[in-house]
Amino acid sequence: MELQGDGAAGQLLAVLEELPSQPGFLGAELLTSPAQPALALIASRWAAALPALALPAGAKAWSFVVVATR
Repeated sequence: MELQGDGAAGQLLAVLEELPSQPGFLGAELLTSPAQPALALIASRWAAALPALALPAGAKAWSFVVVATR
């Protein structure tokens, strides 16, 4: 999940706090970058298919499948 703008990290922090109540949740991190202070991301891991999640206004979301790890 990605959100840009003033307060993006705070909005996504509220989403992050709700994720553990979803089925199949394994863990997640809220990420920001000093180079892009208005950008915030949530990277999450799931044991099952990603559930339908409510997104904050203006947020984008997509999923990836792990192909390889080291």
